[in-house]
Amino acid sequence: MGPADPERSAAQLTVVGLGYVGLPLAVRAAEAGFTVTGLDTDEQRTKQLSSGSSYVEDVPDARLLTALNSGRLQMCANYQEVAGFDICVITVPTPLRDGAPDLRCVEDAGRSIAPLITPASTVILESTTYPGTTEDVLVPLLEAGSGLIAGMDFHVGYSPERIDPGNAEWTLETTPKVVSGIDDRSLQAVKSFYDQIVARTVPVSSTRTAELTKLLENTFRQVNIALINELAMCARPLGVNIWEAIDAAATKPFGFMPFWPGPGVGGHCLPIDPSYLSWEVRRRLQYDVRFVSLANEINERMPEHVVDRVEKGLSRPLAGTTVLVLGLAYKKNTGDVRESPAVALTQVLARRGARVRAVEPHADLRLISDDVLCVELTEDEVRSADAVVVATDHDSFDYDMVEKHAAYLFDARNRCRGAVADCL
Repeated sequence: MGPADPERSAAQLTVVGLGYVGLPLAVRAAEAGFTVTGLDTDEQRTKQLSSGSSYVEDVPDARLLTALNSGRLQMCANYQEVAGFDICVITVPTPLRDGAPDLRCVEDAGRSIAPLITPASTVILESTTYPGTTEDVLVPLLEAGSGLIAGMDFHVGYSPERIDPGNAEWTLETTPKVVSGIDDRSLQAVKSFYDQIVARTVPVSSTRTAELTKLLENTFRQVNIALINELAMCARPLGVNIWEAIDAAATKPFGFMPFWPGPGVGGHCLPIDPSYLSWEVRRRLQYDVRFVSLANEINERMPEHVVDRVEKGLSRPLAGTTVLVLGLAYKKNTGDVRESPAVALTQVLARRGARVRAVEPHADLRLISDDVLCVELTEDEVRSADAVVVATDHDSFDYDMVEKHAAYLFDARNRCRGAVADCL
């Protein structure tokens, strides 16, 4: 999708939160002709971005620099510097805390933006959350701080992010964007904005529907991955190769969608979003979404299961052994270690007394625990390990070399097909 007409896109845009969601949005909007200020309260982060150094793989340094040099993108850490915006998109984290949604970042952003709202401006929430957050949490904060009435004086909407890190085909621009507003005028304002930066928008009737859409998408994935993970735990004792069974089932042209087992689920979405849904259902309806609870239980058990399999494969306790873990990111060819099952796996190994060494070519190693020594993937490292575990199947790994020299190899991603590999 090419740049939009600059005259059509000359609005002032503020993006609050410059992580895996906010940074690609800010850069894309600048490319489309908006004048963009990216705001993040982490001053070190904004300084790094202002220098043209990106920490998000989907936004290479060259692309970031081009946007900065165009004069249409700047970074700041102070809300006063975004006064006068026409559109503000909030893309801040919404983690779980003690099993409950933690909306403090959304609330802080809402309070900080509110005094800067002017008539006819638009505020859009993209952070994943439970149905009702936009109307019941964000809108009251915006109205209290601005002295204006949402829907009458300014527009408010919700559009769930659909960023898939490392996916070159389905990017921010090419992935259909669900859009919503608290009223018809807000919906049109939100839709008009995203129509200029993505290929297709999908309007829905309410912000609650849009909020549930995001939770539905990720709950669907979480539940189906849990199903496959549980079958993977059963298949081997039954004498069945789960990977072959999935490949065979995937040949059915209707009624089946393949999912694959692994050491668990990670990223900001899958381990968290379904719990947002179940928390809200329990709070409002006093009902337990049992599929979500069961899926969480199964997927959270997978790192422990992998370690059990490694210990069984070695035929001895892990205490005193050296285990080389390949990949710490939650997804191949990315550096995103948020909620990564590979990281959880290293923690289980360490608790059982193993000396853990890891190879991770993409992630910021400052985010890795001191319990894990990060090394380069070499023949000597492979030879000196009692066990090698493929936890994240980055394409850059030399799997042929690993298969040739590993004393024992456990592959949780079905990347190694040699006889030496013990697969999930």
